[in-house]
Amino acid sequence: MNNLFSFLDKLSAKLGIHATYFHILFEALAAVAGAFLIWFVLKRILAYFEKKTKKTEFMKTNIQIFSVIRKALFYGLVLITGTYLIRLFNAILLEKIFQAFIIILLATPAKDSLLIVLIYFEKNLVNKTKTKVDDIIFDLLNKFSGAIIYATAAILALDHLGINVMPFIAGAGVAGIAIGFAAKDTLSNLIAGVLLIIDRPFEIGDRIEVWSAPAGSATWGDVIDIGLRATKIKTTDNIVIIIPNNEIMKRDIVNYTIISAKIRVRINIGVSYDADIEKAKELINRVAGSLAWVSKEPPPNVVVRNFGESSVDLQLRVWIDDARKRMDTISCVTDKIKEVFDKNGIEIPYPKRDITIINKSQIESGGIQKTP
Repeated sequence: MNNLFSFLDKLSAKLGIHATYFHILFEALAAVAGAFLIWFVLKRILAYFEKKTKKTEFMKTNIQIFSVIRKALFYGLVLITGTYLIRLFNAILLEKIFQAFIIILLATPAKDSLLIVLIYFEKNLVNKTKTKVDDIIFDLLNKFSGAIIYATAAILALDHLGINVMPFIAGAGVAGIAIGFAAKDTLSNLIAGVLLIIDRPFEIGDRIEVWSAPAGSATWGDVIDIGLRATKIKTTDNIVIIIPNNEIMKRDIVNYTIISAKIRVRINIGVSYDADIEKAKELINRVAGSLAWVSKEPPPNVVVRNFGESSVDLQLRVWIDDARKRMDTISCVTDKIKEVFDKNGIEIPYPKRDITIINKSQIESGGIQKTP
C-alpha cells in the first residue's frame, strides 16, 4: 500500500497535480469497487438461501421477503458507501441531505416488511378465529401502515437535517382541532366505528334488530359490512340500510345470533273458556314438533299466561335451531293451529258483548226486555 501511494505521489508530481487529489480519487474508486464487490457477494448469498428455502411453507406464502431484504441491503450499502465518499470530499451539508434522502428510501422496505408480517398474522391468526371483525382490523392496518411509516420517515429525515419539526407538529395539532370541530359528526362516526370493532356487539353475518327500517318493512337483518363511518345491514326484504356508527352506539343492540343461532320463540294463542285446555296444549305441541327446524331438546312447551275477557291466553314456547326461521315459525304454527283446532272442535274466541235494550213504556209498566 505504501508503494502504491509513493507511485501516486511520483505520478502526480510528473503531471503537476497535487498528490492529495490522487489519494482521494483512488480511495473513492476503491470504495465504489468494494461496494460493488460486497453487493455481488450479498446477492449470491441471498440467492443461495432463497433457493434453499423456497420450498418451505413460510416462503411459499411470503415469496417477496427476499426482495424486501435485497432492497434493504442495497439501500444500506448505498448509505454506507455514499457517506464515506461524501466525507472523503468533506461535504458535511451534502452528507446530511444524502442521509435524509436514504432515510426516506428505507421507508419502502420497512413498509413492505410490515405488510409481510401483517399478512402472515392475517393468514395464521385471523383465519383461525370465528370472528370476522379481525379481518377489518387487519384491513385498516394494511391501509394506514404505509402512511404512518412514510410520515415517520419524513419526520426523521427533517430532524436529521436539523429542521425543528415541533412547529409542524404543533401546527398539525391546531389544524386537527379545527378539522375536528368542522367534521365532528364524521369523527364521531369514526370513533364509534373503532369502538364497535373493539367492543364487538355484533359481527359480520350476525342478525340484529333494525330500528330505523322503513315503515311496513322487515325490522331485522344481517350485518354485511362494518365500516369506520357506517354499518350496512341487509334486511329480510333484501333492503340494505346504512346506519351511522354513532347512531348504533346510542341504541340498545338486539343481537339474535351473538351466542348461537338457536333462540326461543314465543307464540300467543287464545282458546275459549269452554275448550279442553289440556287437549289444546297437546295439539299445539304436536304442531310445533312437526316443524323440521324446531329443536327436540328442550321440547316445545305450552303454558297458561292469563285469563282474558273472552279467552284463556296460552303461550307456546319453542326453541328453533336457526334464528332466521323466527317469522317462519310464527307463521307456520299459527296457520296449522287454526286448521287443527277447527278439526278438533276447539274454538278460537273473539270478543262477545251482551246488549240490553230498555223500553220506557216497559219501565213504567214494570217490565224490562233483555235482548242478547
